[in-house]
Amino acid sequence: MEQQTDNFLNFPRITLAGLKGGSGKTIVSLALCRLFTQKGLKVKPFKKGPDYIDAKWLSLATGHNTSNLDPFLFPTQKVKSLFWSYAGDFDLALIEGNRGLFDGKDVQGSYSTAELARILECPVVLVMDCTKMTRTSAAVVLGCRMFEKDLNMAGVILNRTAGERHRTITRSSIERYTDIPVLGALPKLAANPIPERHMGLISDQEHQGQEGIFDQICRVVSECVDLDKVFEAASQAPPVKDDVLEKVPEISSPRPGPTIGVVRDKALWFYYQENLDDLERHGAKLVDLSLLCKGSWPEIHGLYLGGGFPETMAQALDENNPVRSRLKILAQEGLPIYAECGGFMYLAESLEYENRCFSMSGILPLRTKLFPRPQGHGYVQAIVVRQNPFFPVGTRITGHEFHYSRCIPVPEGLDFCFQLQRGVGIDKGLDGLVYRNVLAGYTHIHSFGARGWASNFVRAARIYLDFKKNGQGTCPDIVCC
Repeated sequence: MEQQTDNFLNFPRITLAGLKGGSGKTIVSLALCRLFTQKGLKVKPFKKGPDYIDAKWLSLATGHNTSNLDPFLFPTQKVKSLFWSYAGDFDLALIEGNRGLFDGKDVQGSYSTAELARILECPVVLVMDCTKMTRTSAAVVLGCRMFEKDLNMAGVILNRTAGERHRTITRSSIERYTDIPVLGALPKLAANPIPERHMGLISDQEHQGQEGIFDQICRVVSECVDLDKVFEAASQAPPVKDDVLEKVPEISSPRPGPTIGVVRDKALWFYYQENLDDLERHGAKLVDLSLLCKGSWPEIHGLYLGGGFPETMAQALDENNPVRSRLKILAQEGLPIYAECGGFMYLAESLEYENRCFSMSGILPLRTKLFPRPQGHGYVQAIVVRQNPFFPVGTRITGHEFHYSRCIPVPEGLDFCFQLQRGVGIDKGLDGLVYRNVLAGYTHIHSFGARGWASNFVRAARIYLDFKKNGQGTCPDIVCC
């Protein structure tokens, strides 16, 4: 739990990093989160970078929502604000890094896990894949220790060790040639406890028996990692002055606001919790909806379609004609709809997957197709160039994309509002397709890096609500001012 003395905040926090993607840091992070939770600690999980799946598993491990932290998606001060606002009520904050410790946007390592750890003055524990390596591991650890200044390397956990002799030599080498303590040594697992697919780990939505998965990884980690030493490493984190920290405002709705539907089912479930909190903070009432259920929907005045895996549920989406028809009518009536990636794919006419073509809602006049390799993957920088309900023209947006689908082909004469300075988007550096009060594209945004998105979304929903209240029928196109 956060301790406060003389305007200083202090509580244990730690970053789990790897030498590369696939080093095993996710499995270790999940196990540590669950094990410390079982010990009675209140653990706040964070995920560095734009990741929904690992974040969801971390939430399951702790019972608390995971927050994403990324110095690219939102400014440094916002990173600090989010971290200290959300972590301060917990006994331990655990941040799972992404990619390699020093890997960032450029040769300087901008926006890397190491940069995030320095911003938050957070000790780092390195999870190192030791496959076919013994004494060389000491050189690797020493190199990481000395590569960047002001990085608090608090320990290393050896992963994928082949046997006791392998573990002994590797541990002894690191302890002899470096001052970095070895906090544990894990064996090779026969198989990944959590199956993977093209975008990473299979989601909890699709995989049953989560408790069995946690039991398995916790048993291995508890036997092979010194939890007390890990907590000691987290406790090395220095205190931070609270008078320089801008706290995230509490959620409060001063007056009854519009209802915004959020689709959360097995097809679409990629959302940043902060985006949803921001909508509520600006007065929206959120209701969960499904594109897969055939029952009626409550009255809504806006709709948020996040990302996900619509291809895995394509046949069910196709067969649910009542929802597809209802949504098309709502879009024609001027319902404000914001759709990202998988949500954008659902708004198209069709989705082609594994040589089969499935009907989608037909709101947007294009078709999408899944390919074996990513068609867009990485950070996005955009400028808004066309009027829409959610962003004023001239707004600069940061976001990210990760999609194996693309449009085939892209018709001429479509209205795009995002001109990408970085990223792929829908077509030729364009993204954010506008139709009536719909804005849809491959770009995912985080509300902390998309100024005004939440307030403008709620404003548009309120305008739609007022038209419905007054019996004026179709809502006109809404322009963000």
